Amino acid sequence: MVKLNKIYTRTGDDGTTGLGGGQRVQKSDLRVHAYGTVDETNCLVGLARLHTTGSDLSIIDNMLARIQNDLFDLGADLCTPDTGEKLEYEPLRIVSEQVERLETEIDLLNKDLEPLRSFVLPGGHPAAAQLHLARTVSRRAERIMSETADQEGEIISPAALQYINRLSDFLFVASRWVNHKNDGDIMWVPGKTRANKES
Repeated sequence: MVKLNKIYTRTGDDGTTGLGGGQRVQKSDLRVHAYGTVDETNCLVGLARLHTTGSDLSIIDNMLARIQNDLFDLGADLCTPDTGEKLEYEPLRIVSEQVERLETEIDLLNKDLEPLRSFVLPGGHPAAAQLHLARTVSRRAERIMSETADQEGEIISPAALQYINRLSDFLFVASRWVNHKNDGDIMWVPGKTRANKES
């Protein structure tokens, strides 16, 4: 149960923060970077939702609302390291059903899209541009989570790693779907802006 009565506690003034299990670590700790970057991703998904309120994009908005809740679950998961010790409460963990839901939604959106013949430039509809930004930050979160898992004694669950990996795929497909419903993707044209040496 979350209960916030006081916003500042002064306990972090020394550059440390408390994890879910009670232990204190430096705010520069990789695990803190991981769940902080997940939080950053969540904020960007929220910005994207400012542009998905219309009825034509309501399917995306509903999916993003679920993802925002998932990302708080993921943050809670990362904030409570699995040390093998029994806690006084059951820690919240990402589960395979959350990963499977993302996969189902990716497939649902992707069936409306033409196969790609080139890379997509971030942009187009405002929601698509924001989704691309959220995608890149979720990739950063994944890199930090993977780096954390590589540290001795650190455990990041397979489901958590699968979820963040699948999330960036979802955000990419969702951005394409939004552009498909509007003016289409902006495609990368290799070498398009190079000087014409023949002129």
